[in-house]
Amino acid sequence: MKTLNQKNQQIEKPSLEYYLNLHYPVTLYPDPEGGYVAQIKDLPGCLTQGETLEETIANLNEARELWIETAYEAGDDIPLPSSNDSYSGKLLLRLPKSLHRRLAETSEREGVSLNQYIVSLLSAISR
Repeated sequence: MKTLNQKNQQIEKPSLEYYLNLHYPVTLYPDPEGGYVAQIKDLPGCLTQGETLEETIANLNEARELWIETAYEAGDDIPLPSSNDSYSGKLLLRLPKSLHRRLAETSEREGVSLNQYIVSLLSAISR
């Protein structure tokens, strides 16, 4: 299928197969009521669930294909997969001096760097 750009030159739209072969990041987490939930955040509304990991991934692959095929046939934009390139792993914070002191003292007692200690605290609450 061809589309027109602003200069009235014809450009070729990527094929359906092109979009179906893209690798999108998947978010997968356990459902509190049992089983698993999975979604592709780059494709709005593309989510599913299953009783096992295998079933959930199979369901998500089917949901991804149907999402892309439906958008393609409707002529809708299909987002390209996002990447982690926008996350450097570096985060700068301003915090109260009293909190900084408590964190530094505790990390010293634990025998780890302040950075390691803060990362371990954040990891524990983000699970």
